[in-house]
Amino acid sequence: MYEVLIVEDDPMVAMINKQYVNQNPNFHVACVCRDGDTAMKYLTQYTVHLVILDLYMPNKDGLALLREIREREIPVSVIMVTAANDSASIEEALRLGIVDYLVKPFFNDRFQKALDTFISRENTFHNISSFDQQHIDAIIAGTSTKVEYQLPKGIQEQTLETICIFLESKGTTEFTAEDIADKVGLSRVTVRRYMNYLLEKGRIVGHMNYETGGRPSMLYRWNG
Repeated sequence: MYEVLIVEDDPMVAMINKQYVNQNPNFHVACVCRDGDTAMKYLTQYTVHLVILDLYMPNKDGLALLREIREREIPVSVIMVTAANDSASIEEALRLGIVDYLVKPFFNDRFQKALDTFISRENTFHNISSFDQQHIDAIIAGTSTKVEYQLPKGIQEQTLETICIFLESKGTTEFTAEDIADKVGLSRVTVRRYMNYLLEKGRIVGHMNYETGGRPSMLYRWNG
């Protein structure tokens, strides 16, 4: 689950942005701030994965906040959502490494596309340890980078993401492959295959449980 901070001074727009975010099951709105100073204080105290950022705000505008985020090296991605469509604002936002730039007014499908772009980048960086030129070109171009061809045969990106999201959301809780299969709605054979892959990549940790009173079973948890 990706935690999201919305930074928007217009209560109506903030509410719409929150509704759009909540429609995507991969995201959770952690906080809504109405100015850049409040947002920066939040970012220094809490971990979020994505900021939905307006440009025109009191006290500290969106670009000033974005510059400070980069200067402080806060590891968070940013999607600009603003009425500003001038070349200078867009150029600086792009130079500061935004994921996407949405100009108000926009529709939900365009907003969801921006969220999908973020997820695609996150999956790319988490699932691939080294990048070839095709991956790098796709990231720089802002296009969706599919990773299926980099994955072993029998490992699909969407299934992998489903399992990873489930385990990451459970923290240090341990599960058998059978438990995971029941929770995410996959076959036990399929889950075992993905557990072996995730163990190999270091995304999860596992150990044998001999205290079952019967046949020992493997327990898995997220490595984070």
